[in-house]
Amino acid sequence: MKLVCPAPAKLNLFLHVTGRRSDGYHELQTLFRFIDLSDTLRFSLREDGLIRRANKVEGVAEEQDLCVRAARLLQDETGCRLGVDIEVEKRIPMGGGLGGGSSDAATTLIALNRLWSLGLKRQRLMEIGLWLGADVPVFVFGENAFAEGVGERLQAYGLPPAWYVVLFPPVHVPTAQIFSHPELTRDSDSIIMRALSTQPLRNDLQTVVCSLYPEVADHIAELGRHGRAMMTGSGACVFAEFESEEKADAVLQQLPQSMRGVAVQGLSRHPLHDWVQD
Repeated sequence: MKLVCPAPAKLNLFLHVTGRRSDGYHELQTLFRFIDLSDTLRFSLREDGLIRRANKVEGVAEEQDLCVRAARLLQDETGCRLGVDIEVEKRIPMGGGLGGGSSDAATTLIALNRLWSLGLKRQRLMEIGLWLGADVPVFVFGENAFAEGVGERLQAYGLPPAWYVVLFPPVHVPTAQIFSHPELTRDSDSIIMRALSTQPLRNDLQTVVCSLYPEVADHIAELGRHGRAMMTGSGACVFAEFESEEKADAVLQQLPQSMRGVAVQGLSRHPLHDWVQD
């Protein structure tokens, strides 16, 4: 048996750092939006219990691959005796703040819950996902969401149709470097979900990233000539929202050829949302 599954990227439509916890993690508020830029994962059932990655992924050793780690964690948590071969086709840039690794892990949990006939409910898969990373639960949650805590406290948030130009600056931004930086803003005021539409939203990590990586600042400035440009996550990718595919494509064509990017559509929910029972 074989499953072919998408693992969509996300944007942080804003990201505020509201505090720092005693365990070193930061308290955040953010708004996650799924977009139709996706990795593709292929899962082939094994009867012998082995979990293997079936192809090489540049820059990611098999033992560190979040797909492999997710599969082994799910196997351990359920006592499942089945295994899987996982083929990963990457389209989401790594280290760009688009959540590619977390999305791959979530799709692995969702797909193997079906492939192995485990029958776990959404909340349980989200709990397992949190052990793999703070962004994994939202992809299992499966809806655009207002998030708090380290990103794990989620409330569904309806968003209108929109298109985005997403640019890929040619740098890899280490998340830990940004969150540990002494100049990072850590005391933004908390906002309530219903006030989002009236608040000036920003990414608190953007100033630090731009100071360390001028390429990110250059991409924001260039895209900002056409719309409100912002960095997603801890960077490096930047985006701006547009009302139509035609407008997004037109902006993409006007950018310097040296700047790589895509025009993508915002999704109303994760493509695999209905694979998991609430």
